[in-house]
Amino acid sequence: MDLPLPAPTIPFDPALLPGEVTLDRTIPASDATWRDLPADLDPSLRDALRRHGIERLFSHQATAYQKIRCGHHVVVVTPTASGKSLCYNLPVLQRLLENPDSRSLYMFPTKALAQDQLAELGELGRGLPMVLHADTYDGDTPPGQRTAIREAGQIVITNPDMLHTGILPHHTRWRRLFSSLEYVVIDELHTYRGLFGSQVANVVRRLKRICAFYGSRPTFICASATIANPDQLAGRLLEEAVEMVAVSGAPRGERRIIFYNPPLINRDLGIRRSSLLEGHRIAAPLIKAGLQTIVFCRSRLQVEVMLSYLRESLAPNLDGRKRVRGYRSGYLPRQRREIEAGLRSGEVLGVVSTNALELGIDIGSLRAAVVVGYPGTIASTWQQLGRAGRRGASLAVLVASSSPLDQFIVRHPEYFLSSDPEEGLIDPDNLLVLAGHLQAGIFELPFETGERMGSADVADLLSLLSADGTVSESGGRFYWSRQSFPAEGVSLRRISADNVVIIDTSGPRPEVIGEMDQFTAPVMLHEEAIYIQDGSQFHVDRLDWDEKKAYVRPVEVDYYTDAMLSVAVVVLETFERDPTSPLDRCHGEVKLTSLASMFKKIRFHTHENIGSGPIALPEQTLHTTAYWTTADPLRVEGLDHQQLEAGMEGMAHALRTVAALHLMCDPRDLGALAEIKSTSTLRPTVTVYEAYPGGVGFARRLYELHARLLRDAAELVRDCPCSDGCPSCVGPSAGVGGGKQACLHLLYANDSPV
Repeated sequence: MDLPLPAPTIPFDPALLPGEVTLDRTIPASDATWRDLPADLDPSLRDALRRHGIERLFSHQATAYQKIRCGHHVVVVTPTASGKSLCYNLPVLQRLLENPDSRSLYMFPTKALAQDQLAELGELGRGLPMVLHADTYDGDTPPGQRTAIREAGQIVITNPDMLHTGILPHHTRWRRLFSSLEYVVIDELHTYRGLFGSQVANVVRRLKRICAFYGSRPTFICASATIANPDQLAGRLLEEAVEMVAVSGAPRGERRIIFYNPPLINRDLGIRRSSLLEGHRIAAPLIKAGLQTIVFCRSRLQVEVMLSYLRESLAPNLDGRKRVRGYRSGYLPRQRREIEAGLRSGEVLGVVSTNALELGIDIGSLRAAVVVGYPGTIASTWQQLGRAGRRGASLAVLVASSSPLDQFIVRHPEYFLSSDPEEGLIDPDNLLVLAGHLQAGIFELPFETGERMGSADVADLLSLLSADGTVSESGGRFYWSRQSFPAEGVSLRRISADNVVIIDTSGPRPEVIGEMDQFTAPVMLHEEAIYIQDGSQFHVDRLDWDEKKAYVRPVEVDYYTDAMLSVAVVVLETFERDPTSPLDRCHGEVKLTSLASMFKKIRFHTHENIGSGPIALPEQTLHTTAYWTTADPLRVEGLDHQQLEAGMEGMAHALRTVAALHLMCDPRDLGALAEIKSTSTLRPTVTVYEAYPGGVGFARRLYELHARLLRDAAELVRDCPCSDGCPSCVGPSAGVGGGKQACLHLLYANDSPV
């Protein structure tokens, strides 16, 4: 399986672009490191590999096979298109040839990836001296096939949500699977982080508990994109000792990486030319030149807009409807399979996708990748840039938007290149997360007195559930007492369903453009607010608080809105504190209470008040964990009240931005609050809190990253080309009270960084 000769370098002249190229780096090609096929491999499986052109294995594939065959739990961490799927398919198929009654469970985060892996298994299974029963079991599986899969499925391919609500609660129907389960594959491990990862870790706890009930103890095989702590994340998710395989033996073609910042069109607001238009400017000539290209966009709406632009610019030379296709959720499975096949065959020259194609779906030999907007994490960026270049040279271009994260990354390419990808953090013992899964676990199997939920002590939770009648205790066991189905009441994606969905009503059909936690929504999404997203302004026409929906439309106005918010932060418990001046650090448990009472309309540039209005929304309370830092009194000398307020707000915005970068989380997972005089610390304080009740472990990590956060926040603000602050560096209230310089003064950026 030798790599074909590298294709010539792709001609591309960034000097023709009107914006700024901040990175133009060529990563040289590398050769494969080979190993012989394992000696114990069944001859029929050896022949099947050879029919697919596989005479040898990459070194990481051989290493993973040996570790798995020895019974070790393994996590494989190698780049995109390095053949990770063979790391788990090979030992699973070998075991099936040895014992056809053995069973394996594959878990993928998306249905598309599950279908792709099913097709790959089917290809590999052809010619084996057995009929391979491998099937997907998800929401699209026809009812008529479900019984057959439960009874005869040797490899069951599913997703976390179906495992959570459709398999574990009905384990008695799956006796054959659970009693003979030898392997559990968890692919795309890096996606299981934050709240979602904390929920899935509890699903794994329930899975292991049911396996033990039926007498099986499966080996877990995890595969991940490159992140900073794959072994730690896998160990926390599985609560098992895990061996890591991280040195890739796969070859890699030459890769040219370009970071491009579109030109500024409004320096005061930090607004740049649309990243969508600039992405089209780059992608269209590549497709016209016959180079198979993928364009990643951040939303489904952007996918459709970009698709329209590309098809229009390619006509009449190319049949745009056939040669350029879109790919996102909402397309029928048949359409997605057709597009994937067209990419592999070369019939489709261009594809515009959300992150649905970021994961390991086989889509052939793309030559160029254009990423419109920073995907949110370094790991995801490498995944998307790496979709091109499986064979031969490739070009990858990141086009930045006006958002703070985009601007930090594009202005600091050395940070992107030199940094390890972010960490994946989870906290399975978050009480609200744990309580939901404990109830689901009791429904599945009674709990013994003294039994733990994985490593978590749940005695107190069991007592509470018993006291309110949710469970009943009898003979040293706790039984489910209610008529409800507890797993259906637990969303894996959030602790509660109370996020406010932001809906753009300007198009022919309403389009969801984002969401916001309900603690922040009264400030940003009250009626008549000007909501700013990625440099674009939206007017909030209506906020339906009961339904948690904000209806907005695009506008271009010369003012912004600022809610008058009464916020109280009470520190309930300080877990750790480092009093080092001039900016100390703490983390602990806090209670936040906020009430938005009215808002002001403030004109850009002059900052004059041009109107106001009331806000009629209820008071919000949030118990969570937080990281906070306070300013030494000497640090604020020389700043008047307005400067201090603006500087603190800019500091809160910048810290929240870089915190999301380091935590590998969505910025919406965090909130930030600036106080001139905190009731708890009695000093100017910035608090970065977790937007989920109880938190999922972010606050402690921010405490550890304190010095790095301050340095990166200072660089974000200092290197922004705006004159005195803009939404891309110090937030929506940019330009007030010398905010940029005051923020830098507080961050100690003018001396040696903290």
